[in-house]
Amino acid sequence: MKTAIYCRLSVEDAGLEPGNASESILNQQLLLLDYARKHGLEVFAIYVDEDYSGMDDRRPAFCRMIEDASIGRFQIILCKTQSRFTRNMATAEKYLHGLFPLWGVRFIGVVDGVDTSLSANKKARQINSLINEWYCEDLSENIRSILRKKMEAGQFIGSFACYGYLKDPSDRHKLIPDPAAASVVRQIYRLYLDGFGIGTICHLLEATRTPSPSAYKKQQGLAYRPVSEGESPFHWHPSTVKRILKNPVYTGALVQGKQRKLNYKSQYVLSVPQEQWIVVPDCHPAVIDEEMFLQVQERFAKRRKR
Repeated sequence: MKTAIYCRLSVEDAGLEPGNASESILNQQLLLLDYARKHGLEVFAIYVDEDYSGMDDRRPAFCRMIEDASIGRFQIILCKTQSRFTRNMATAEKYLHGLFPLWGVRFIGVVDGVDTSLSANKKARQINSLINEWYCEDLSENIRSILRKKMEAGQFIGSFACYGYLKDPSDRHKLIPDPAAASVVRQIYRLYLDGFGIGTICHLLEATRTPSPSAYKKQQGLAYRPVSEGESPFHWHPSTVKRILKNPVYTGALVQGKQRKLNYKSQYVLSVPQEQWIVVPDCHPAVIDEEMFLQVQERFAKRRKR
């Protein structure tokens, strides 16, 4: 019978699998290929997802395998364990007990003994699903707790430093000023206090061909989100300038925890009320002194009252 082999590894498995990610994937493949050989199964394809959570149903290789299963390209799926296939209870139920039987696909977890051809095995599969999902929920809570402690200790945990700063090469949890970008930040503050509006400041920056923050990060070789197609790298959005003018990070304070995920299963991000933000002063060298920052905030307040 034609058989698909599926292997997955992600950061959630750190410490659970021996060796590095590539070796662990290789170990899974060797185990499953040996099982296929001993049981006379013909391997149709090997599907591999690295650095993808078991809660993520959008894994590229996983999606290709599901598509191939739906059109009958193989009759068996081999995984090391049910958790390699998915840690999502709803996904396990959908495929193992719903679609796979309709498609004539048998699922086998070699190490944990999962086998959808055995009706007596169903309760064990459902218990596995529950345990796998609990694992992800507990892991998510632990990670959230650890990250909060880091933020409260004044450690920067973002992927990218905000415009005007760089991650310290000797400590990625610390920020240091980026001389070129910090100079632009100071210019924006001076122009605003000199009476220039945000729209005018944008035009002045564009006239001097100053790269926008996104374009600047790309120029520095960072894997930052791309500039919109057809948009000039020197185009400044008013919202970008306003965000710079209202960001206390330039006074040396670290402000984090502005957003949070809805839950461990969702990618949806919620805004956190300002009073719940984590603010730690004097974490890094200031680009703007406190007095200038407060003057800018006072001007914003006055303009709102008009």
